[in-house]
Amino acid sequence: MTRRHNWSRARRTASTLLTTLGTLAGAALAGAAPAGAASWTPVAPGVTYRQYDVSAAAGVARVHVLDVDLADSRVRLGLLYPGKVASRAALSSMADAQRAVAGVNGDFFNVSETQHPGVPVTGASVGPAIAEGRELKSAVPNGQRFGPALPRGTSTRAVLGVGADGRARLDTLSLDGTVTAAPGQLKLAGLNQYALPENSVGAFTPDWGSASRKRATCGTDTSRGAPCSTRTYEVTVRDDRVVAVSTAPGSGGVAEGTTVLVGREAGAQQLKVLKVGDRVTVRYGLTSGSRTAYRFAIGGQPLLSGGQPLAGLDTRTSAVRTAVGIGDGGRRVFLLALDGGTAYRRGLTIAEVAAALRNLGATEGFGLDGGGSSTLVSRPTGSTRVDVRNHPSDGVERSVANGIGVFTP
Repeated sequence: MTRRHNWSRARRTASTLLTTLGTLAGAALAGAAPAGAASWTPVAPGVTYRQYDVSAAAGVARVHVLDVDLADSRVRLGLLYPGKVASRAALSSMADAQRAVAGVNGDFFNVSETQHPGVPVTGASVGPAIAEGRELKSAVPNGQRFGPALPRGTSTRAVLGVGADGRARLDTLSLDGTVTAAPGQLKLAGLNQYALPENSVGAFTPDWGSASRKRATCGTDTSRGAPCSTRTYEVTVRDDRVVAVSTAPGSGGVAEGTTVLVGREAGAQQLKVLKVGDRVTVRYGLTSGSRTAYRFAIGGQPLLSGGQPLAGLDTRTSAVRTAVGIGDGGRRVFLLALDGGTAYRRGLTIAEVAAALRNLGATEGFGLDGGGSSTLVSRPTGSTRVDVRNHPSDGVERSVANGIGVFTP
C-alpha cells in the first residue's frame, strides 16, 4: 500500500475446561476455571468473555479472555487509538469513543525518557500501526523499543493484522518510502515514529500529533538511552514545496497538507541541500512480508508460530501481561489480559502466556504491553459503555498508546 502525503507522499464454543496446561519452554502451568465462571458470557454476536485462574510458577494468576469469532461477518477487529500517534488515553475511553463492544490494550510505547532529561515523552507506540486501512506509522529500531526482549529472529516490524479477507494473521510491516528533489533521491527510514535509525530521514504527518519531534533524534540503533544527536535538520514541506528549514526538530501539530522531514547525522546532511521554495516529492507505504493488504494492524511481540513457542521465550520473569492468540486459520481470536489485583499480581512468564494461548486453541500468539497497561474491557448486557473486567495493577487505568477493539453492528 503506497500513499502520497499531499505533496505526492507518499467464537465458537471454547475448548474443554482447563485441567492441565502443557509444559512449554520448561514452564509448567496448570489451571482450572473457578466455580461459576466456567462458561463463556455473551458480550455481542460472535463475542464471549470469561475469567479463570491458573497455577503458575509464581503463584495463582487470574486470566480474563475474550473469544472473538471472525467467521461471523458481523464481527471485526480494529485499532483503538486517541486520534494521533503521539498521544495516549485510557482503553475504556477509546473503546467508548469508537463504539467498540470490547477490547484489550495494545503495543508497547514510549513511556519514559529518564535518560534524556528535558526531552518530552511522546507516548507513541513501538511498532507499525494501521487503522481502517490508513497507514499511521512504522517501527522504531529494535534497540529503541520498550518491553521484554524480542524472540530470536523477530523485530519491531512484527504485527498482528486483519486483511480484506477478514482473517487475523501475524506478519511484518516494513516502510518503503523515498524523498525526491532536484539533487536526487534518498530513502525514507521513518514514519511518525519516536525514534529514527541513525543517519536517516523520517517523515512526520498530521497523524503524528503535536508532540515534540526531538525524541526521534535520541538514542542509537542499539541503545535507547544513548545521547541525542547534535547533528539534526528539519525541513517543512507544504504543497510539494519547502516552506521552512531548521537546524533542530520542532514541536506542535503538523498542518493538513504538510509533512515535516527530520534528519539525523548523515540524514541531516542530506536534507541541508534543500532550500525554501525547492520542489520535493515524498512517497511512502507499509509493505507486508506476506504481501497482504491490511485494514488493521498493530505492533507487538511474536510468541507462537504453527502451534509452537518461539525459541528463547523467557521462563523466569513473571508479570501481569496482555496477549493475543489466533486459531482456526485466522477465523478465531483470543484477547487475553491478566488480572493486576493484589492476589494475582505476580502474573505469568512469557512462556506461560504462550502456553495459556495454546491451551485456548491458538496456533499463533502475540504479546502486547503488560504491567500497569494490561486492561481488558467489554460491554455488560444492555449497556452502551464498556466496563474494565480485570484489575489494572496501578489501581486505575493507565493511559496507553493504542489497543485492539472488537466491533459489531
